Amino acid sequence: MRPFALALIAGLLACSPGEAAGSKPVTVKVTIEAMQFSPADVTVRPGDTVVWTNNDLVAHTVTSKAGVFDSKVIPPGRSWTLVAKRKGDFAYICSLHPMKASLTVR
Repeated sequence: MRPFALALIAGLLACSPGEAAGSKPVTVKVTIEAMQFSPADVTVRPGDTVVWTNNDLVAHTVTSKAGVFDSKVIPPGRSWTLVAKRKGDFAYICSLHPMKASLTVR
């Protein structure tokens, strides 16, 4: 086989199951509505984008319990975007209301 073909095969074999070689970042959408985050638990990879859109009647926040991220106030009809960089499990809340959820970056 030619060196290029061998390198291509080796690269494909190095991917973990279910992972495509050179997969591109994705955008995951979370809706804030009826005083809850939906979906409440999101898993993304580093480089992926998460967009929280406030469809509720009142303002909310997306605030990491560990202080890793904080959207500040998101008014109704507005959104906030985060590009995931650090791997880990990040519980988050709305600092204005009793709402909680989690973001996992793997």
